Amino acid sequence: MRGFFVELLADETGASAVEYGLIAALVSVAAAASFESIGTSLSAMFGSVSSAIQDAYAVLST
Repeated sequence: MRGFFVELLADETGASAVEYGLIAALVSVAAAASFESIGTSLSAMFGSVSSAIQDAYAVLST
């Protein structure tokens, strides 16, 4: 029975799968943070464009 546990602790075949899982989690957290930053700047940009279009429409319709 002890030999089984020694072999189990020495077995590293699943270690690479765990490492890949950790890398995938890190990449997804970084992507989520960058998407939030990009979303904020895009929202501000489209708000500015919308205001400019509304101002131009107000000038043209008078």
